[in-house]
Amino acid sequence: MRTEDIAAVLGREREYHERLYSGEAQHRFRQAAVRAFRAHLCSHILRVTGMGSGARVLSAGCGIGDMEITLAPQVRELVGVDLSPAGICEARAGAARSGLKNVRFVEGTLESADLPPEGFDLAIAIFFLHHLPAPILADMPRQVLRLLAPGGTFYALDPSRLRLSGAVGSLLIPRIMKQHQSPDERELDGGRVAAIFQSAGVPCSAGFYDFVSTPLAGLFPGWTAGYRAARRLDELLIRTPLLRRLSSNFEIIARRPI
Repeated sequence: MRTEDIAAVLGREREYHERLYSGEAQHRFRQAAVRAFRAHLCSHILRVTGMGSGARVLSAGCGIGDMEITLAPQVRELVGVDLSPAGICEARAGAARSGLKNVRFVEGTLESADLPPEGFDLAIAIFFLHHLPAPILADMPRQVLRLLAPGGTFYALDPSRLRLSGAVGSLLIPRIMKQHQSPDERELDGGRVAAIFQSAGVPCSAGFYDFVSTPLAGLFPGWTAGYRAARRLDELLIRTPLLRRLSSNFEIIARRPI
């Protein structure tokens, strides 16, 4: 992909998210089922990465900071980075409303932001990698090695190319599906993403996060009981051989060698 093509993709992504973060996101992301999803994911991330209250955390593609504000009270410090000025503005306002002193938000990219080398124990990228042009995705292992302290961990969650929910949604509610997708995003193969890190010398594994619960929270953001019931079902489905390959979202966990 040419440099000008990469710039065009990033420009379209920024334009889409500027619109999203200037209105709809604030209302949708504050509803009960979405908050329940965030709480579950934050606890899950800390558990599977082994991070505790002393962790220094970097969040790539933080958006309006809803996930980061949920996670910040459970760690030592957190830095969120996003390309969208509207997202960063809202994230800073949300942190101020919450009275958080250990979180800050920076407008830019991992490359352009003034981030300390080896300054983080944990880096997270929640629904972020699938927005990246292929050359930038291929460069993520280098960024992880640059920013994580030795022994640090990178966690990412993204939509799976094999997800059953995506196929069903595209068939039954294509207009709604398209409404919640940016122009250049695409679903990814978890195994192939893990292979990008492994080929760069970063040990990495791919797993499965959910089937029903996260898509349900997106469609019915106020239905907390529905989300929690779906999450319990997901815990069974993601452990079912063969079937779990059709999960909605995959996760990867990469660790920088000591």
